Amino acid sequence: MIRVLIVDDSLFIRTILRDLLKDTPDIEVVGTAVNGIDALGKISELKPDVITLDIEMPRMGGLEVLEVLREESTRPKVIVLSTLTSKQADMTHRALRLGADDFMLKPRDVPNVRGIERELIQKIRNQILLPTIVKPPTVRQKDADTVVLIGSSAGGPPMLDALLSALPPDLPAAVVVTQHMPEGFTASLAERLSRVSPLPVKETANGDTLRTGAVLVAKAGFHSVISAIVSGVGRNHGRVVHSTAPRLHAVRPAVDKTFTSAAHVFGPRTVSVLLSGMGNDGGEGTLAVKAEGGITMVCAEEDCLVYGMARSALARDCVDRVVPLRDLAREIAGTVSQLEVNHV
Repeated sequence: MIRVLIVDDSLFIRTILRDLLKDTPDIEVVGTAVNGIDALGKISELKPDVITLDIEMPRMGGLEVLEVLREESTRPKVIVLSTLTSKQADMTHRALRLGADDFMLKPRDVPNVRGIERELIQKIRNQILLPTIVKPPTVRQKDADTVVLIGSSAGGPPMLDALLSALPPDLPAAVVVTQHMPEGFTASLAERLSRVSPLPVKETANGDTLRTGAVLVAKAGFHSVISAIVSGVGRNHGRVVHSTAPRLHAVRPAVDKTFTSAAHVFGPRTVSVLLSGMGNDGGEGTLAVKAEGGITMVCAEEDCLVYGMARSALARDCVDRVVPLRDLAREIAGTVSQLEVNHV
């Protein structure tokens, strides 16, 4: 049983979160706290495994709680709850630097609050179930000949945890993740993923080169377009170009922009994967990967919170494989290895 303490100054949020978790058989809400001082007392008393932590609270906020907890020899896992503001984005990143284990964005209204149940439960479980990653010695990186493209939206972050934590550290391909997320929060996502993945993870910067065994997370507010770098032996490599072109499917970054541009650069050495997400983003991009001779995958519907993005690709009849989440990392690694053999 995973023991959870909810820490938030809002009675509404405390009530909603408790209600969302109350019927989950492997999770028990052992208490709630209204501010940081209250939380520290209840952490000592109730010994929770996981706490959900608001950042801005009266008397003592979430950052101060983390500063106290980092001095403790044992402490619960911490999931920070953040609202959608640039100030909160900065504070969320600071919270992760202070030792928070994950973060989650608070929806703005009641219907959307009710919609976070599955993601919240998975994030809590991930804190207990995901293995502790011991980073191996840095694998020598080179300009990538092969690229793995991952697209996701609503419900995607916990799936990214599971997928990236299971990839091999010597993956002979670059990985580019396009996750729909408000501006300011993709840096925190990359920070979080870098802790659970054996591969180094960072947010994209304009001009980044795609390197083997490294993960780039598309920076929110920009389309991450992949442009070609032609090597001396005539094989294309890729670099990231940040674009402020208009939003596509009402989002920026758009999965379609990254998938389509990367497919033109890497051709048959492109592997694309769609995870959970609403809307149609990713459908055209998957079709472009298929048209260039690449390998296309989508996650199985039962593992996704929302299946709009994957369904958009399936409707275009351009998906090679539908793969359960638990098998995706192995499927990706095997496919990349086969590409290496076929294109030596």
